[in-house]
Amino acid sequence: MRVIHQVHPEDFVKYNTGQIRDKFLLDGLVKPGSIEFVYTHYDRMMVGAAFPQGEPLKLETFDELKSNYFLERRELGIINIGGTGTVTVDGSSYEMGKQDCLYVGKGVAEVVFEKATRGNSGKFILFSCPAHQSYPTRLMKPSEALPAELGSLDNNNHRTINKYIHLDGIRSCQLVLGVTNFQKGSIWNTMPPHTHDRRMEAYFYFDLPENQRVIHFMGEPHETRHLFLDNEQGIVSPSWSIHSGTATANYSFIWAMAGENLVFTDMDALTLQQLR
Repeated sequence: MRVIHQVHPEDFVKYNTGQIRDKFLLDGLVKPGSIEFVYTHYDRMMVGAAFPQGEPLKLETFDELKSNYFLERRELGIINIGGTGTVTVDGSSYEMGKQDCLYVGKGVAEVVFEKATRGNSGKFILFSCPAHQSYPTRLMKPSEALPAELGSLDNNNHRTINKYIHLDGIRSCQLVLGVTNFQKGSIWNTMPPHTHDRRMEAYFYFDLPENQRVIHFMGEPHETRHLFLDNEQGIVSPSWSIHSGTATANYSFIWAMAGENLVFTDMDALTLQQLR
């Protein structure tokens, strides 16, 4: 498990591209037959992936967590970005299709990921943060998520945000999570951008066609930088940073937050004119 430490914005402006990628890029997570994780010191959010192929994959704890099992003091949000798969939570099985969300609360001792007997395997993207209270396991389909339609085709940012884990959806301790899908011809996400000093955020990009790229923007509004990302890569975004992006083709992304509150609309809006 790789560990990412926090970066101060005054240090960030001095980084070159290699340093920014090293401190913020989440890559190499989706590996066949493996569970991979990155531990960040941004609200101690963990981002990972489980990609079962043959044998089921059991979610084990890590030495760095100093816990008897992974969810002893944590909660977990799961989004499936692949084919059909099954997640078994303390003996109860949940079949997950593409873009289904499963929340697993604090205190669950065993989580197991399995591929379907036929077709493409599920790819389970994982987001976990510390929890102080137990909430029940809950599966939510995209059709059940509370959608928000934003932007317009005129501005190339017509998108639908499916909110799964938040104050008015699946209850959690501090995890907020959803998926953004773009209408054909739209490629700009979170534009105009915003920050939220009460929460960090992590993005995970997927369904980007082969040989296409995502350009992710970050930094304080007056000192922005960018990175080029591939399909099935992510980025961790500090609370002081904008988080916005565009791409050379249509794509989707998962967003997950941890921090002060569960209110989806808690954002500090920016105008395009404030960006530098």
